[in-house]
Amino acid sequence: METAIREYNAKLDSKKRLTLREAGYEYYHVSVFPDQRIVLEPRVLATPFEVSANTLSMMDRSVENMKKGNVSPAVDLSEFEA
Repeated sequence: METAIREYNAKLDSKKRLTLREAGYEYYHVSVFPDQRIVLEPRVLATPFEVSANTLSMMDRSVENMKKGNVSPAVDLSEFEA
């Protein structure tokens, strides 16, 4: 069994919030078990993948070319059919 590195008693405030002292993370995943145990697991939320302005511009030009009919011949993928 692991030894706790910090233990303290906490109290809910008037809005039913609990404050974590010296919390190392901004976000936590909360799991509540039938025996009323509550487990907090730290989470680091990653920023979503962002498409660069250059890529968006290139995609816009490609769509415009397609609308104008300025496209390459269709690629034959029949050899990959199952």
